[in-house]
Amino acid sequence: MNDQDHIQYRDGVPPHCPAPWLPGMRIIDSPNFDERPPGTVIDTVILHYISLPPEHFSGDAVARLFTNSLDASAHPGFAGLEGLRVSSHFFLRRHGGLVQFVPPEKRAWHAGVSRLLDRERCNDFSIGIELEGSSHRPFTDTQYRRLQQLLARLFAAWPIRYIAGHSDVAPGRKEDPGPYFEWPRLQSVLDAHGVVRPFGDAP
Repeated sequence: MNDQDHIQYRDGVPPHCPAPWLPGMRIIDSPNFDERPPGTVIDTVILHYISLPPEHFSGDAVARLFTNSLDASAHPGFAGLEGLRVSSHFFLRRHGGLVQFVPPEKRAWHAGVSRLLDRERCNDFSIGIELEGSSHRPFTDTQYRRLQQLLARLFAAWPIRYIAGHSDVAPGRKEDPGPYFEWPRLQSVLDAHGVVRPFGDAP
């Protein structure tokens, strides 16, 4: 991602992380977050995909979307995004670049109307990770390696019990991370930390 005048990068380490944060991670502060409900336990990771414009895997459109600076008239693929206020905690690019937009202890606006088992409002208790991708092509080996590293750090820092796709918690409304996401490639890091995907392989 190219440094743009409107995007302010900074370096940072979550103060309560027991291990150094991931090398090379960039931080762009999104305004699209708020406080989690008092007493919330952060116990879930939700995986998404995103590409802006659709099927385009370069440029800064995702960062602009998450920082409310995207010109929705600049491309037909941005139709419907005018005034949208969304964010994710992390964005993982196809070449392995990692950006944090919202600190994990805060509530990012990534899942929308959603339900995990007997709980609704998944934003309250989850960490959202956006993978640069789509439903039409595989993710990269570099993304899987970087995702495994990120998950291991998150699992060590927060009491994560569950991992899910956006399609799991918002079935019929969302399809990400899509049919090309290879869940078995995460199994070793999930097993090492006792994290489960309660939905199995169902879409």
